[in-house]
Amino acid sequence: MTHIKIRETESFEKAFRRFKKACEKSGLMREVKKHQRYEKPSERRKRKANMARKKLRRMMMEASSPGPMRMRNENWPRMPTNHRT
Repeated sequence: MTHIKIRETESFEKAFRRFKKACEKSGLMREVKKHQRYEKPSERRKRKANMARKKLRRMMMEASSPGPMRMRNENWPRMPTNHRT
């Protein structure tokens, strides 16, 4: 549980805002939202696969766009090849 100490001259609104920010930082609301309904194992696998796909796509986009101070490895991330030789 997230705790904050209310200062003497602090208003309720300001303390509440600090509490909400502390809850957000600790990931409490994310956990509550995740447990609001049951997620089947197949749905969890699909969600994780989609997240991994998005992450890979984002990394490939960052690797293909050369930045001013960026050194990139041309072989990473390596995509599997489906051709046979």
